[in-house]
Amino acid sequence: QVVTAGSQIVVTGAEHHSNFIPWQQLAKRQQATFTVTPVKPDGTVDIAALLAAITPQTKVVAVAQVTNVAGDTLPIAKIAAKAHAVGAVVVVDGAQAVAHLAVDVQAMGADFYAFSGHKIYGPTGIGVLYGRADLLQHMPPIQFGGEMISEVRDDVSTWADGPIKYEAGTPHIAGVIGLGAALTWFDQSVNAAAFDNEHQLADQLRAGLAAIPDVTVYGNQASLATVSFNLTGIHPHDLATFLDEQQIAVRAGHHCAQPLMARLGVPATVRASFGIYNNADDVERLIQAVQAARRYFHGID
Repeated sequence: QVVTAGSQIVVTGAEHHSNFIPWQQLAKRQQATFTVTPVKPDGTVDIAALLAAITPQTKVVAVAQVTNVAGDTLPIAKIAAKAHAVGAVVVVDGAQAVAHLAVDVQAMGADFYAFSGHKIYGPTGIGVLYGRADLLQHMPPIQFGGEMISEVRDDVSTWADGPIKYEAGTPHIAGVIGLGAALTWFDQSVNAAAFDNEHQLADQLRAGLAAIPDVTVYGNQASLATVSFNLTGIHPHDLATFLDEQQIAVRAGHHCAQPLMARLGVPATVRASFGIYNNADDVERLIQAVQAARRYFHGID
């Protein structure tokens, strides 16, 4: 209803595929312009370029609050102000943010905000979508079935009010209960001190890796809870396997961010992610293991 031929959708070059492909395909269907904004050499979003890309033709701005490779935090309130000034809708991917900082969707100006349950210590296969009530009221259903209706007749059907309009059929009941329990635990157990600890661990790792020759670290000092890096001449999967043998769990791959990998000129990265259960000893073990991997793969005694 919002995106029409000749209009524009804006995303960044650092988005997860889940906040990239749907908009890419919608733009194709609607013959709209799909604008992907630049990233900096360290993989972080170029905020000035993002703001400059928002024009009177822009109808949707879809961005991550925290990116999933470089871990940089975007100024959503500033982006939303520019988008709203031209009448655009702001969709925020909060998957990498919600477990690592305090989130206020209204204060930031998000029209829609989404995150997955497993990113906040909950079950897989379930997530949360916040939407502004006035926008949800005017949007059509995306699926049809039980529970999402008001009345059904032979020739016409009407829809329930509120979020239930978008929850056709039997819900993922076990997942809902599990996610509810996780959110309750998180609200009661995780505080600003826990967030600060995660940030300090990320800073510790970033500094330690930067001191190792042949290591490229992505992101910057403001990046949250995620540190992506590469060791020159070593495929990220080989490095991740080496670390796994040291009982260190990291992720290697393109992290569902192939457009970003293309911009960085690499096939993949190794990514370390922090949670409330990590400590400084974990970081030191990882730094020492990367040093050992460099010696092993580069043949350094």
